[in-house]
Amino acid sequence: MNISFEGKRILVTGAGQGIGRDLCLRLSKYKATVIGISRTKKHLDTLKIEDPKIIPLAVDLRDWDATRDAVSSILPIDMVVNNAGVATLAPFLQLTQADFDLTMDVNVKAVFNVSQIVAEDMIKRNYGGTIVNVSSQASQAAIKDHAVYCASKGALDMLTKTMALELGPHKIRVNSVNPTVVMTAMGKLGWEDPKKARAMIEKIPLGRFAEVDEVIDAIVYLLSDRSSMITGTMLPVDGGFLAT
Repeated sequence: MNISFEGKRILVTGAGQGIGRDLCLRLSKYKATVIGISRTKKHLDTLKIEDPKIIPLAVDLRDWDATRDAVSSILPIDMVVNNAGVATLAPFLQLTQADFDLTMDVNVKAVFNVSQIVAEDMIKRNYGGTIVNVSSQASQAAIKDHAVYCASKGALDMLTKTMALELGPHKIRVNSVNPTVVMTAMGKLGWEDPKKARAMIEKIPLGRFAEVDEVIDAIVYLLSDRSSMITGTMLPVDGGFLAT
């Protein structure tokens, strides 16, 4: 797939580690101007060393006003990948209000906030941009000890669909990718134990977890013109988990 994002300004949240970091590097390789958001400045510093073309933007996405100011300062943006996410994993009866608020603030509210700022500017410019939200198989399948995480990703999928419905007339496409477990630092929180991991892998027809590059391939496809008639969809990158 010969893809170039030359001349495009792409915003990636959660750029400091994991999928977001590797995505920034890939999009820069495809000639995009990449702006990477992370709360942790030291992660952005090392990303900038790895690829000096990437523009770092340090902001805590839980801070509504600071996020609006930061994102407004780097407009225009042509494409957004809402990748930032947290996973607070515990039995349902042990989860706290703080766990709930943190998860919803980052996994849902921040997506709403960032996307609203960028979409308003796209409409002002009459620009048909693209938004990709990083969701999860956990949006569609209940997973033990993932109550708040599952709820947040279910909410994110419905936000994706509603945004696609309302922004479609402005030629703005909105989709999500829904991976299975990816063994990033966040993935290891829930699945580092071999016994637990094996039980999940047994439910995946392809018999393994996803690689970071496989998730990035799906994101790149949804950002690109190759998916120009696709909007409002949840693209599983799950080895068939949701088919079982």
